[in-house]
Order: sequence, then structure tokens, then C-alpha cells
Amino acid sequence: MRETHTGACLCGSVRFTARGSLRGVVYCHCSQCRRQTGHYYAATNVSNENLEVTGDENVSWYRASDFAQRGFCRTCGSALFWKRDDADYVSIMAGSFDAPSGLRGEKHIFVADKGDYYEIADGLPQRS
Repeated sequence: MRETHTGACLCGSVRFTARGSLRGVVYCHCSQCRRQTGHYYAATNVSNENLEVTGDENVSWYRASDFAQRGFCRTCGSALFWKRDDADYVSIMAGSFDAPSGLRGEKHIFVADKGDYYEIADGLPQRS
């Protein structure tokens, strides 16, 4: 039987179902992720074909760079998705999954840009 993972935004206007196994959680410390969330992104990936979104009319997409956009709930403001142009996958914020998610940390990226108010001490690999 294929894995099924569900989740939603804070207000429930956007719900999603991701089918199949999910990548480990990648923690992104870049300045854009920190500004959008107030801390850092924690996200997994699912292929486009394995993601079903209910309430997608409530998702607003913000183009934060020339190669990707960020999807959030237009009702409550929850950060939900990150999508690279022409990619065959969508990143989904780990905290938006219903529990138990079964997700585990994989690595940290853009650690050179991390906030100066916290340390990364979980032993996972780190990339600048």
C-alpha cells in the first residue's frame, strides 16, 4: 500500500494529500526563508503528480526570485509550498503535515545566511 500524508494550513482553507514516500526534511536558513517565516524553512518534497490540493483557489503564489515561487494561504497567511520553475516536485512545509508525519531531518542548507540568534547543533549535515 502506498503511503499517504495529509496536511493543511492554519485555518483549513487549504488541505493537501501527498502520496508516496517523502524526502527527509531540509532546513533552509537563507534570508528569504527566514523573512517569510520568521525563522527558517523546514520542508520535504513530493512529486507534482503525487500532490493533490483542496482549496487551491486559496493559495497565493509569490515570486520571491527569478527561478521559484512560494505558495501560502491567502486567508491565514500560512507558508505551505515552495516551487522551482519547471521542477517536477513541490516542497511542502513540514509543519503543515498532520501528525504523525513520520518525517525526519536530513540536512541544513544556506547555513552561512542563518540568523545570529540560534545555533545548529543537531548533528545533521550542513551546506553553506
